[in-house]
Amino acid sequence: MRTQISIIIPCYNSEATLEDTLKSVIDQDYQDWEVIIVNDGSIDTTEEIALKWVNRDTRFRYFIKKNEGLGKARNYGIERAKGIYILPLDSDNLVEKSFVNEALSVLESNESIGVVHGHAEFFGEKKGIWYIKSFDLESIMVDNYIDACAIFRKEAWCNVGGYDENMPHQGFEDWEFWIALGTLKVKFYHLDKITFKYFVQSNSMVRSFNKEMAISNRDYIVKKHSKLYFDKYVEKCNEVALHQKQLQSKKFIMNSFTKMFLGFTFFKN
Repeated sequence: MRTQISIIIPCYNSEATLEDTLKSVIDQDYQDWEVIIVNDGSIDTTEEIALKWVNRDTRFRYFIKKNEGLGKARNYGIERAKGIYILPLDSDNLVEKSFVNEALSVLESNESIGVVHGHAEFFGEKKGIWYIKSFDLESIMVDNYIDACAIFRKEAWCNVGGYDENMPHQGFEDWEFWIALGTLKVKFYHLDKITFKYFVQSNSMVRSFNKEMAISNRDYIVKKHSKLYFDKYVEKCNEVALHQKQLQSKKFIMNSFTKMFLGFTFFKN
């Protein structure tokens, strides 16, 4: 029987967090999985930790490659995945025990759904809940609000050519990936519950991102999906024009009724 889901865990100097991340996978309600650990050129004890788990359980697979960034590491792992479904899991995050089981129930019962995602709980240097709203293409074109830790069909990943490895700066690959899926009209399903725990630390890659890097990546995404952005722009312009026309029409009708009313009143008097 083919493995149902492949959990892809890219690692770069992850010795402080990898153990807990892998334990969260072991603690899943659902057990028909494989974990692909991709060591993206770490220089700490990441390999030692990974191999310990590989020797303990054959569902863990380990690969090492030169450091090329998160997008390439994810693609590298997914290319080697045997699963029908994919869950990218950062090496410092924790997957909730019921997430895979519930997500696969949705995906297996409805072939039109391509992605399942939910809320997150912060831990580390920040506490609280990250409430993630349902997927909306127009909203995600403006800003990314869905984390990479979502479960999707491997077929969908193939259809968009995987994570974009040509981004000017790594860190926005998941945002572009969601937009690419949206252009293909892939359906997203939102689980209204916490599906993973998101680790926050002051020296994370996201926090080291500066304004210029963000602008560069945004420009890249807009240019890559220029037709989508242009079509949405035209659509919005048409909506505004239609709204203005409707307002003018309503104003004309109101003026007509007003004149009729005044005329009727004058005639009665």
